[in-house]
Amino acid sequence: MLLVGDHMTREVITTTPDATAAKVLGLCRERRIRHMPVVGEDGRLVGMVSDRDLRSATPALGDPARSEDLERITVSEAMMREVFTAAPNNPIEEAANEMRERSIGCLPVVEGGGDLVGILTTSDVMAALVYLVGAHEPGSRLEIAMPDRPGSLAGVSGAFGELGVNIVAAATGHRREPSANAPPGSGDSPWRVAVFRVDTIDPTASIDFLEKAGYEVIPPKPGT
Repeated sequence: MLLVGDHMTREVITTTPDATAAKVLGLCRERRIRHMPVVGEDGRLVGMVSDRDLRSATPALGDPARSEDLERITVSEAMMREVFTAAPNNPIEEAANEMRERSIGCLPVVEGGGDLVGILTTSDVMAALVYLVGAHEPGSRLEIAMPDRPGSLAGVSGAFGELGVNIVAAATGHRREPSANAPPGSGDSPWRVAVFRVDTIDPTASIDFLEKAGYEVIPPKPGT
């Protein structure tokens, strides 16, 4: 399943609004984390704070007042109160797009009236991507350009089926103009690139078959 709840981190390290900057920064270093949800007495999410927020709220390194201010300034003075969240049943790709559009490194995961049940980090999203494209399984990766019209993807899948090659994962990517190698009759409509992960180490037969069927198999770039 590719839902937030399947990939989020469930053991969440949290803090409270009255915790000191010194305490939270120490915890961030100890646990090697950058963001921490802030919860109230009822356990519900009330904000988010990052190590950057806390450092920005205190004097710079070398300032004599830094040590004293770290013990004086509380999380409530530095935290973000407007927090973007996800729910466990949200699709992982929607949460990932939210993080990308807002340039944020994590999303607290809440359910019910705001009960914190997990956190989705960039590392969690990367792990989900690995499973989505089948990179964790042995096999071969093929990029195939095809006309961007109904039936093209089914045609490629059928070709693999005729060869007895199992598709581990498939994902479509960007559009592109037909290349000079496009077969006659392919038209002027855009093509689309699809990435297939198949369970064969030597895809030579598949490549020959697909090219004879009118598809363009894009060779891997050097170093990939």
